[in-house]
Amino acid sequence: MPTTRPAAPGTPQESQRPVTSLQLYSINSHLEVDLDGTLARLGEIGLRNVEAFAFVDRADELAAAFERHGIAAPTGHAMLVANEVTREGVTTQVPSHATTFEAAKKLGMRYVIDPAVFDWSTREKVEATAAALNEASKAAAEHGLRVGYHNHAWELSNRIDGVPALEYFAGLVDDEVVLEVDVYWAHIGGVEAPALLARLGDRVKALHIKDGPQVENPFLTDAPFDPSGLGQVAAGQGVIPLGAALDAAPSAEFAVIEFDHYDGDIFAAIATSFDYLENRA
Repeated sequence: MPTTRPAAPGTPQESQRPVTSLQLYSINSHLEVDLDGTLARLGEIGLRNVEAFAFVDRADELAAAFERHGIAAPTGHAMLVANEVTREGVTTQVPSHATTFEAAKKLGMRYVIDPAVFDWSTREKVEATAAALNEASKAAAEHGLRVGYHNHAWELSNRIDGVPALEYFAGLVDDEVVLEVDVYWAHIGGVEAPALLARLGDRVKALHIKDGPQVENPFLTDAPFDPSGLGQVAAGQGVIPLGAALDAAPSAEFAVIEFDHYDGDIFAAIATSFDYLENRA
């Protein structure tokens, strides 16, 4: 059994360890089939906090389901910089900031985090992304929310003035804009994640926790991204320096378990990751 637990859903623990959460994308195929049954399984594991995604059009449904199962969603992913998204040849418009933040409030969120901006190759691109998030931050403040950014590998492998683009970006955004650092992708992107987190400092309010073997950065080729080739494993079972990263980010309020892909029983892997975060020395 876990030795520490959040005092209440979405509330940092008295020990100041980050609250353990789960990015729901990890189990999206299960949620699509059985929302209530899947949330019940998370409760059996001990999870009381999740990170929602694609929540704007289903905020009412999710809010009701979370309430039924005693689950909080203090963080969520939503596109804030891009105006449209193209998937499988179909382009859709991104909801307005106002619509997104109204949905986030229904779910009780504190942080709305942009999950990905894809071009970090030039100073101009990074500066435009920072400016867009600064504008989103002003709109979020009207709803009592803060916005942030979640990295993959390309924000670290691309460099501006000799530093990882993510660090250059961090120096451009307003103080109210936060970072959710994906420790796995930072490592695969070619940086020492604990040192990166120490440099980013108090701006880091959440971490994405995932593990796996050492692999080549899949975003440095033109091949389509295939997460099944990453070989991701439960937290603590791979080579990613998760413990050192957690220690290097004392400002992190949430440690969010995530799997881009998992071969096997995903709920068993989530449970192992949960135990790792709750019981680590």
